[in-house]
Amino acid sequence: MTQTEDTASLRNRLENGEIVLGIADDTYAPTVVELYGDLGLDFVWIDFEHAGPSPWDAGAVESLLRASELTGTELLVRVPVTEPALVRKVLDAGVRNVFLSHVDTADEVRDIVRASYFGYDGEPGERGLAVPRASRWGREDDYVATEDAEVLIGVTIESREAVENIDSILAVPGLGFVFVGPFDLSVAVGSPGELDHPDVRDAVETVRTAGIDRGVPVGNLGFGMDDVNEKARNGYQILNIGTTTLGIQEIVGDWLSEYDGA
Repeated sequence: MTQTEDTASLRNRLENGEIVLGIADDTYAPTVVELYGDLGLDFVWIDFEHAGPSPWDAGAVESLLRASELTGTELLVRVPVTEPALVRKVLDAGVRNVFLSHVDTADEVRDIVRASYFGYDGEPGERGLAVPRASRWGREDDYVATEDAEVLIGVTIESREAVENIDSILAVPGLGFVFVGPFDLSVAVGSPGELDHPDVRDAVETVRTAGIDRGVPVGNLGFGMDDVNEKARNGYQILNIGTTTLGIQEIVGDWLSEYDGA
């Protein structure tokens, strides 16, 4: 295992009904990931969709993983395309928690989830069996069983079509969570950035209630800790509380505003 033996996986914690908190690190710096683990965050979101190194770059992914493993936090890795080969690649590097962008149908989700497991829904899965880093290069006992027990696959719901198909998406066996994408939903309804637009709020609420009713963990962005606390009370289990660069801007901005010009 890459996690310490007494640390529950992110998947196990969600299945037990826990709420997990994380930060999106948009510096893609192992040192920052390591610091977040020391601070006690449950996960660090690494978004390969909008920026950062290529998720095909195993060396870059492994450096981030080592930093997270050292401090007992986990990476939550978003890949930019729904491509089974890419998902298998990051899983073999040692990533346990993967979520996908721009997924609209249950068939797309099922193809990815099946590709992530050695055994899927009572049948053979489509995960390739080798001796990669995830297996500690063949030294991991019960590698197949451990992987299938700890891998967590989720999807971002960020289009009208995905919202319309939410019930069938949530019904896909092995889907670990759905994450609301409010900004892309605002684009989808024709009101970019207007998160309070009625159509955006309706879409978000549709996903939230469907996930809770189905027993599938739901994630969202937090906009300040009052909002995070409210979302936690309203059933969200995965909450991103901010980003590295926004946190730096806020802190440094406050410092500069307090300078008296002496």
